[in-house]
Amino acid sequence: MLAAGSSSAADADVLARGAYVYRASGCLACHTEDRVGAVPLAGGRALATPLGTFHAPNVTPDPEHGIGRWSESDFARALTRGIAPDGSPYYPSFPYTSYTRMRPEDVSVLWAYLRTVEPAPARDRPHELPLYLRARVVNWVWRALYFTPGAFADDPSRPAEWNRGAYLAEALAHCGECHTPRNVLGGLDDARRYAGAAQGAEGGSVPNITPDRATGIGRWRPGDLAEYLASGATPSGDYAGGGMAEVIENGTRHLTAADRAAIAAYVLSLPAVENAAGRKERGVTQPRGEFD
Repeated sequence: MLAAGSSSAADADVLARGAYVYRASGCLACHTEDRVGAVPLAGGRALATPLGTFHAPNVTPDPEHGIGRWSESDFARALTRGIAPDGSPYYPSFPYTSYTRMRPEDVSVLWAYLRTVEPAPARDRPHELPLYLRARVVNWVWRALYFTPGAFADDPSRPAEWNRGAYLAEALAHCGECHTPRNVLGGLDDARRYAGAAQGAEGGSVPNITPDRATGIGRWRPGDLAEYLASGATPSGDYAGGGMAEVIENGTRHLTAADRAAIAAYVLSLPAVENAAGRKERGVTQPRGEFD
């Protein structure tokens, strides 16, 4: 574990890498309340879903209400296996199903970085769920149906840029968790991966980001998508709004240009899937809050 304010070059490098993983993996938005003056990472953010409302926990190093008493192995098991230090399974509102693909070195530097943030003595808020979901034993059943653990492995038949983009999109940024439709049990519909959903997290539809030309982003060029991840600007002159604006502001705009280009190369290489939940890109300005 690194001490805050470490001055050694090695420690500074670890913390810089951890901060980068932190940005890429979207920790800030999910674990910080959506209100002015909210303490970063102190939890409380509500995630409304068709199965109930989940509240993100405090992940500051506070020893009483955060993760201050966790070990690095506790953290790694939670992040990549979805198991709490007490052995109970997390609800899949926590995207461990994507984080399981994280490489061990990225998990380690993220842990080091989180140990340096300001502790916040904020209690976790309980989830608001129907009775049949309140017993966490249902998570063991869900895991058996939908969870496949394992770190990301490069595809040797693909170029390095594609593999980097796949790792960023599938593991760290967990794009599929929002942009893939789910079944009635909350499992991802892999046959329509990245094809958008009529009802996504926090209400509203989530757009199709496959390269389908009618309902997705098939008319976008790789440079268009890379620019969108940097500034939120779309090819039609609109800007991202809602949850995606937050993803860009707190996450993707902080990535290197090469990493944004890698994500674009990967996403636009995916199979095109037509989905009525996706919105057609006709080269005209669309309402704010949409993903053109």
